[in-house]
Amino acid sequence: MKKTGQISLYLAATLIGIWLAAPAAAMELPRAEAVPGGVALVTLPGDDITAASFNGKPVLIVTAGDRRTAVVGLPLGLRPGSHRLKLHTAAGDVISQAFKVADKHYQEQHITIKDKRKVTPEKRDMKRILREQRQIKWALANWDPDMPENLRFRLPVEGPVSSPFGLRRFFNEQARKPHSGLDLAAPQGTPVRAPAGGRISDTGDFFFNGNTVFIDHGHGLVTMYCHLSRIDVKPGQQVRPGDIIGLVGKTGRVTGPHLHWGVSLNDARVDPTLFLATPVTSGAH
Repeated sequence: MKKTGQISLYLAATLIGIWLAAPAAAMELPRAEAVPGGVALVTLPGDDITAASFNGKPVLIVTAGDRRTAVVGLPLGLRPGSHRLKLHTAAGDVISQAFKVADKHYQEQHITIKDKRKVTPEKRDMKRILREQRQIKWALANWDPDMPENLRFRLPVEGPVSSPFGLRRFFNEQARKPHSGLDLAAPQGTPVRAPAGGRISDTGDFFFNGNTVFIDHGHGLVTMYCHLSRIDVKPGQQVRPGDIIGLVGKTGRVTGPHLHWGVSLNDARVDPTLFLATPVTSGAH
């Protein structure tokens, strides 16, 4: 797997050069919700800001109206309170800008999984899981120099929300990481469509996520589609909004067919509903 786009190399060797080369885009912004798992919209202090980073990760900068705005993904584990963006100026100076993150309480979800290995993997599973975790981490952390075409998405599949983002999850009464995506209930075989344009950066069949597709929309905005019954795209392929990338399934760790849709922004898993042009409905899975 080619890793020239990895953030560590990017920051070390080409931070200013690539950011200077990438023009700002005028587009509609996602909905601001400065909470853990949300998105902060930070207005930049001037037109001479060439780059921004948060917690060592490059941050998307766009033009909205007459303002240049940093669109910052906030990790679910981020503590509430005051935080700072690191800003680079055209003159070579490095300054910082403060912004505040509010607290948010996410509900609990208790799920019973029949396949015990998907809750407590056996020793023979761990080598595969660790290898896949590295692959997934790379795909979600990648920084593509191309700008996103837009920051407002259509739903990848029509259906009610069966599990919202951020739930504190318990599988067979064992605590696990919070739910870092949005589950959409849909019948097996329902087409899954790209919510925005981008490049297929990777695909795979993973122990927990099942058949999975990653779309890199550019500048640290990556979306993920899990538990597919079929994958219809290949790495390197360009997709347009509405293109079919696969079919809803029940592969990996699931209780039934649905789509797990994840959004990663500057390597932070954030609430996909913040990027939707229209709201979604909730429903039982």
